[in-house]
Amino acid sequence: MISVAAEPVFEIWGFSVTNSLVNAWVGLGLFLVVGWLIRRRIALVPKGVVGFFDWLVEFLLQEVQKVTGDRERARRFFPLCGALFFFILLSNWLGLFPGVGSIGFFEMHKGVRELIPLFRPATSDLNFTLAIAALSIIATHIFGILAVGAASHASKFVNVRGIIRAFRKGPVAVLVAVVEFFVGLIEMSSEAAKTLSLALRLFGNVFAGEVLLTVIYSLASLVVPLPFLFLELLVGVIQATVFSMLVLVFLKSMTESHGESEEEGHPSPVHASG
Repeated sequence: MISVAAEPVFEIWGFSVTNSLVNAWVGLGLFLVVGWLIRRRIALVPKGVVGFFDWLVEFLLQEVQKVTGDRERARRFFPLCGALFFFILLSNWLGLFPGVGSIGFFEMHKGVRELIPLFRPATSDLNFTLAIAALSIIATHIFGILAVGAASHASKFVNVRGIIRAFRKGPVAVLVAVVEFFVGLIEMSSEAAKTLSLALRLFGNVFAGEVLLTVIYSLASLVVPLPFLFLELLVGVIQATVFSMLVLVFLKSMTESHGESEEEGHPSPVHASG
């Protein structure tokens, strides 16, 4: 039986460590070690594996630039979006390794002897996906404040200065300002919706893949699961791409002022109706 919640495997100073967290630590360790090894072997003309990663990073940077529209912002956003892409991809693929989900210990639960796996795909744990989604959305706001200033960034949600000016222009302007204020509150709630959307999309796809593979392995352990394993490899790439690209789009939006957004043809609902 597959549990939706990650199972605790041991405790550290009263802190419960789950099997998905263990997998996340393994993924993070591999991510850091590979990065360190590649950095040590960087040369003016990279070759072999280092040359491949050099080409891959440059290719991804160009893809980021297609979204941002300029090289400067692409280089500024790439460390965050690139790290998210590679870490999520590695976490997804680690879940396909032999032993993940099948090596563990048995416990009695409601009179039934159940296997508690030592390793579980990190992205199949909703707590994990919620954490990285929340950190990503917070990062978009930090980038936005650094790019346009705290006051301009806050005005994307609640235009306080516009409300103050409206009292000098008459009742119609005040009514419009009040409507803009409530639209701003809706925009603020949409940030929570962004977090949930990012987290649930990643969790749902990876967990569904884990359930599918478990069912397939219970029916046949040789040859038959291979097409599904390749499918899950593809899903891992797609989900890592979707997550990082959505964060990139949010970063681009947050680092633009209202004027820039409207020039690109994306006016706010209130301005559009006027």
